[in-house]
Amino acid sequence: MFMFSSILTGRSASTSAPNKNVPQGESERRLVELCSISVRDALKDLDSKAKEGLSTEEAEKRLDEFGPNELAHAKRLGILADLWERSKSPLVIQLLVIAAISGIMGDMKSALVVGAMILLSVGLSFILDRRSSSAVEALGKRVQSRTLVVRDGKEVEVRISEVVPGDIVLLFAGSVIPADVRLLSAKDFFVSQSALTGESMPVEKTAHTEKGHDTDHSAWELPNACYLGSSVNSGTARAVVINTGMRTLFGSISASLAERAEETSFDKGTRSFTWLMIRFMLVMTSAVFLIVGISKGEWLEALLFSLSIAVGLTPEMLPMIVTVNLAKGALTMAAKKVIIKRLPSIQNFGAIDILCTDKTGTLTQDKVVLEKYVDITGRTDEDVLTYAYLNSYYQTGLRNLIDRAIMDHTELNVEYCRLVDELPFDFQRRRMSVVVDYEGDHVLICKGAVEEIYECCSHYQNGEEVFPLFEMIRNNLFEEVERENREGFRVLAIAYREFPRQKTSFSVEDESKMVLLGFVAFFDPPKAQASEALGLLQQAGVRVKVLTGDNGLVTQRVCTNVGLKADRMLTGAELGRLSGAEFDQVVQDVDVFVKLSPAQKEQIVRSLRGSGHVVGFLGDGINDAPALKAADVGISVDSGVDVAKETADIVLLEKSLLVLEEGIMEGRRVFANIVKYIRMGASSNFGNMFSVLGASYLLPFLPMLPIQILTNNLLYDFSQTGIPTDRVDEELVAKPLKWNIENIKRFMICVGPISSLFDYATFALMWYFFACSAYNAPGATAATKEGLAHLFQTGWFVESLLTQTLIVHIIRTRRIPFFGSSASVPMTLTTLAIMGLGAWLPYSPFAASLSLVPLPAIYWVWIVAFLISYSLITHFVKTWFFNRFGGD
Repeated sequence: MFMFSSILTGRSASTSAPNKNVPQGESERRLVELCSISVRDALKDLDSKAKEGLSTEEAEKRLDEFGPNELAHAKRLGILADLWERSKSPLVIQLLVIAAISGIMGDMKSALVVGAMILLSVGLSFILDRRSSSAVEALGKRVQSRTLVVRDGKEVEVRISEVVPGDIVLLFAGSVIPADVRLLSAKDFFVSQSALTGESMPVEKTAHTEKGHDTDHSAWELPNACYLGSSVNSGTARAVVINTGMRTLFGSISASLAERAEETSFDKGTRSFTWLMIRFMLVMTSAVFLIVGISKGEWLEALLFSLSIAVGLTPEMLPMIVTVNLAKGALTMAAKKVIIKRLPSIQNFGAIDILCTDKTGTLTQDKVVLEKYVDITGRTDEDVLTYAYLNSYYQTGLRNLIDRAIMDHTELNVEYCRLVDELPFDFQRRRMSVVVDYEGDHVLICKGAVEEIYECCSHYQNGEEVFPLFEMIRNNLFEEVERENREGFRVLAIAYREFPRQKTSFSVEDESKMVLLGFVAFFDPPKAQASEALGLLQQAGVRVKVLTGDNGLVTQRVCTNVGLKADRMLTGAELGRLSGAEFDQVVQDVDVFVKLSPAQKEQIVRSLRGSGHVVGFLGDGINDAPALKAADVGISVDSGVDVAKETADIVLLEKSLLVLEEGIMEGRRVFANIVKYIRMGASSNFGNMFSVLGASYLLPFLPMLPIQILTNNLLYDFSQTGIPTDRVDEELVAKPLKWNIENIKRFMICVGPISSLFDYATFALMWYFFACSAYNAPGATAATKEGLAHLFQTGWFVESLLTQTLIVHIIRTRRIPFFGSSASVPMTLTTLAIMGLGAWLPYSPFAASLSLVPLPAIYWVWIVAFLISYSLITHFVKTWFFNRFGGD
């Protein structure tokens, strides 16, 4: 229902209470007290009126007094607090420790370089993240839930955050309970409060005041109270608000909820990779420390060198890359009318391989038109239209497309009628009734699904005459309705029953022995773009399954029109007869399910997830809420009911499969860019491990000084900042993308040693061709040895930086780099700039401070040859790898 997690990866959420703090026990006692007295006394205590509600001026005054009706939420941290939170990352802590040790040991250059790396990672993440999160927060406000209240005697719709104590709220199926309220009136009112109490079944609530209720009892036991965090399943009610925001019962637990965001598969994958690299780093640095210490006898030097190696193996840019990619993806999706409520859901969005969706408004235009109103013989009948109109006009619940279509078709004068009672719609009965005072009688008018109406009818009307409804006639009528269904019409039946005026209270049992009056037929034409969208989803590896409560014939016609196979359909009743194993198998095989209950939609989603699929569910009604919550990615629309939007991870501003397909592809691009960095970092670090281990043992001096390693790594980190802007090849996002740490390990093992191969080639080049072997010559002076060591170290510094920066362009694509696929302009510029800077440093004014020396001209001929060879070999190994193991 309500989520209170930080949207920033790797950051803990802190909470902000928008309301003035009131002891929770006092708020609960007040709720119990006002629910235990009469309605009149409760309204008097709250200084409110049942019919007029609050005045606009009084509501504004109370909003100032009590604050917005909001719960604890992730608040925007101050600059220092935000930086502190980011510094708690294990990667950043590791770098801070290394910088501190280097400073204590007097190696200030290394400490400064490590500090610059921390600043690059944390600083860029901080700046770009705050800008992006501000935009995402603004977008989230576009899909805020609203509720119906009475102000100045009129029904008005306001944001839930603007509800105040004393407000009179109107509740119906699909409504979110906007605060802790006391019911003033209720009719067949059932509330789902599983998020609060764990009760799986809806709970019936009444306006009845329980006499002698012990005010020491728990507020959860009140039969006439509803709580923020629950939603209306069926029925209608009028209630007065008692507590809002942090004063509500849900408010008492919202702070703890804010700190316990559920870990997504994306979070688990990121954490798994981080600790994989940290384990590599720990093993590597320990081995290097011992090898250098034992072979060189300089333990202090060994410690500094191993610490610099630890920095080089740390993927310190991962938090920045992940956060910026997710935030950028959210903003890009917003431009495509897709609002991301929870950032990590972007990765799950791209990973969807099965999309479950309703039919109405997704495959169809969501513009239902009333085409026919006929009696049982098929003749147009104005009485059928009148009764259907009265049913839709007088119902007080949520008017659906059918009701709006009836009322848009005509405008009748019904002021001579009066609403007596109402039996709201629910998904078990699949019908709803109103009782009106009509022409001297109390007439129950029922509208609903044909089969469900037939079960309650004992007679039918033809003209002015009423006849018994025999089985043979019922079967003939079914055939006529089925013919209309095959033509794509949705048919509802209209029935009635008259009662004496003395009867004023009605129940579902009164929906019996009714007279079948006729039928109303509606047409919801297929969307013109539905076929195209389904084709694109199929190409993207997403299988579409239709889960609807509508009947099979209408659904089959719509599916056929949009190119979706519906040769085999299953009804909810047929599913209910299957065993667990049979159910799981059928759900895999069949793509169209009809006449489903909300619980069956949820059951199908859970079964698909249990089979290893990543499931998205697109729905906008109260009957979709359980399935939305059960899916990996719940997707709703801005026009959906409040409970659907609150449950969803993603909200579409346009109910279209085309928009959905674009969002899925953007999610894949975001994840693909993150995996690029991970593959680059993993393979580079694994290769460096072999290079450093061997060089530390074989050479009489350090293969690279700590300050050189740190500078090399800092420059390489900077070259990665363009990754979030990079283009993604179409084949990389052609199918759903999921975390596959084993595949990353295999890539690391296959590609990483190639860099070691050229590192050792560089060692040989510097040792033999450039005569660094003279270091061991008898009589070599200290100055000569130092010069030869610096020449060797400079050679490897330049080769290492150029090869690992260039290789970014090889690994980023499966195509031939530069020719078959080119990087984005920002990424190309950053990598070229770093390669140019690396080549310039040995000749720059900074060379002495980094212990770098100018390299001979012939060195660059060798390096160009190395770069070309390295690129070719890496490309061929990469191509072999993806052909052998795939890219997941």
